[in-house]
Amino acid sequence: MWVKIARLILRNKLVNLSLLGLLTIFMAYRGMDVRLSYEYANMLPKKDTVYKQYDYFKSIFGEEANVFVIGYRDTNYFEIKKFNELRKLTDTIKNIDGISGLLDIPHLMEIKKDSKAKKFIVESIFPDTIQSQQELDSLSSKVYDLPFYKNLLYNDTEKIFISAITFEKSLNNSKQRIAVVNKIKKSFDTFGKRYKLNIHYSGLPFIRSEISNKVQYEMKQFIFFALLITIVILYFFFRSIKVVLFSLVIVFVSIVWVLGTMGLFHYKITILSAMLPPLIIVISIPNIIYLLNHYFLEYKSHKNKIKALQRTIHKTGNTIFITNVTTAAGFGTFIITNSKILQEFGILAFINIIGLFILTIIIIPTFYSFIGPPKAKHIKHLDSKFSVWFLNFLSKVTIRFRRWIYLSVAVIIIIAAIGISKMNILGYIVDDIPHHDQVYVDLKFFEKYFHGVMPIEIMIDTEKKKGVLNLKNIRKIDKLQQRLATYPELSRPISYADVVKFSKQAYYNGNPAFYKVPTSMEKNFILSYASKAKDSKNLVKSFIDSTKQSARISIQVADIGTKKMKPLVENIRMEIDSIFSPEKYKTIITGMSVIYMVGMHYLINNLFISVFLAILLIAIFMSLLFGSFRMVLISLAPNVIPLLLTAGMMGFFGVPLKPSTILVFSIAFGISVDDTIHFLTRYRQELRFNDWNISESVSKALNNVGVSMLHTSIILFFGFS
Repeated sequence: MWVKIARLILRNKLVNLSLLGLLTIFMAYRGMDVRLSYEYANMLPKKDTVYKQYDYFKSIFGEEANVFVIGYRDTNYFEIKKFNELRKLTDTIKNIDGISGLLDIPHLMEIKKDSKAKKFIVESIFPDTIQSQQELDSLSSKVYDLPFYKNLLYNDTEKIFISAITFEKSLNNSKQRIAVVNKIKKSFDTFGKRYKLNIHYSGLPFIRSEISNKVQYEMKQFIFFALLITIVILYFFFRSIKVVLFSLVIVFVSIVWVLGTMGLFHYKITILSAMLPPLIIVISIPNIIYLLNHYFLEYKSHKNKIKALQRTIHKTGNTIFITNVTTAAGFGTFIITNSKILQEFGILAFINIIGLFILTIIIIPTFYSFIGPPKAKHIKHLDSKFSVWFLNFLSKVTIRFRRWIYLSVAVIIIIAAIGISKMNILGYIVDDIPHHDQVYVDLKFFEKYFHGVMPIEIMIDTEKKKGVLNLKNIRKIDKLQQRLATYPELSRPISYADVVKFSKQAYYNGNPAFYKVPTSMEKNFILSYASKAKDSKNLVKSFIDSTKQSARISIQVADIGTKKMKPLVENIRMEIDSIFSPEKYKTIITGMSVIYMVGMHYLINNLFISVFLAILLIAIFMSLLFGSFRMVLISLAPNVIPLLLTAGMMGFFGVPLKPSTILVFSIAFGISVDDTIHFLTRYRQELRFNDWNISESVSKALNNVGVSMLHTSIILFFGFS
């Protein structure tokens, strides 16, 4: 079959290049539509119970992961010039399209009692412009008399103040979010510089915007360095500008195909799919090296260029095809997971690795058929002193010291097993962001003074219309909040109970001593006042549903990692069940923090399954290729052992299992199997040529493909490092 394929490639060169050119133009056209994903990369399937609960919560109360938080320390916050400027600045921000709300000290609202109308009214504490410092000092004293806002918008002990900006869903999940975040940040940076304030930024809209920026920057950076390393090492080995240029053609076309495939499937660039272009670059090089080295060896033996190209396709085409199929299949196992982000990555990787093989097997022989035969300097690397010495050394070691090799492997496996026992699963929402990065520093600022910015939501369904208005339930909510307030990982909870306490304080003319749950006698006339207050309905509907059957308790949590998050959620569940009987109430713990924790474990489990399936799938390929169970075991050993060693090292060095680290296993396995197939295929051929003499066949197989294995290993090492 490969003889016919070789003829088709070499006899239809212009047709093949024209077809590839047209396909590349089409892919480039489709790739123009590809955009970066600005939505949260959900790792859970829509059928998952936790995801359904989160979706149900959002259908009632709306988005909760949409608050951009700005904070700073200011011991002279209530200085008139600065305060008025802050008011103007935040008024401008409120008018930006896509901003649905802003809450800070200059825009604080208070509930007041209208004794004549017997209702509550909601008024702003501060006017649009304050005329004197004396007026501001008088008004500012009211802020500290309103416990509703304490430790939500300010930390009085440390003099830290916050502005909380709420994004609409349409803005939060679009490219415009980055521009709006940058605009707000620039305005506050200017404000901070003018008054010598160190401004800190956080909240999920900000963190997601920063991560999106980093994905774009690092994707370009990875592609640049992968190309640079490829160019340098290829030229170092082959001493040929033509080799480098032909390789770059394959690399650039393959990147265009990756983007074109994304466009065809209407996929957006995610944090995972952004890895594909540099990954494809690194994977493409082994194909090129194996083809070129075999071509040079063939030409060296008989000096016939076309014959050498034909034999290269004939002898290496099948092997390279199998290696690419196995690598593609390894990544393709992600397709059977229920995680959308993994499925997209698996589909794109599978299609483009197969496409990469087609590109390489056509372009390399075609281009070399148009140019002159290789010169002596281009073949010189095949007989370099280091390569010859290294291959002879490997040959001697494998033949003479087999027992020591077996013993060493056994010791490595034992050590790896010990390391694996020390591994743990740990993921953070700001994973892989360096601790010196300003995003991380700012997040820790808010965690230190407000216990975090990551949302956790508790939803309590009383299963009765207007059940939330029942004083017994209000007291239970308040009791739960008091218990949760003792957890150091959690911010101060806020709920409808706080609105009721705020209303009681207003009824008693703003006296902070009355900020507490009303008695049975007080409840009726306080709720009577509240029912007539149209202005307070917006405040109330943030915490209860339209039927007044369900209530929410909103909390912020520190980014403590999935390992600590799981027992924290379990403790919260016990606190809830001890107050709200599961037989009488339906309660949900949700929010982006919970979704991330469950999604992280789900993703890692799916990655483990995909790695196992990749090993199983490749074992099946090996059994079909060699027809021997013994050969299957032999072929899997050099691929599985490095995975065990990697896992062991992660355990010893405290590197946790998370998506970015476990993905390394799939990549490493997919690439390492290439060398195994190349060697074993050549070894099987040498057995036939050498009367089944194992030692002779091993030695000759090493000499034939060893140089290519060495070169590809060096490129892959530097490419991924």
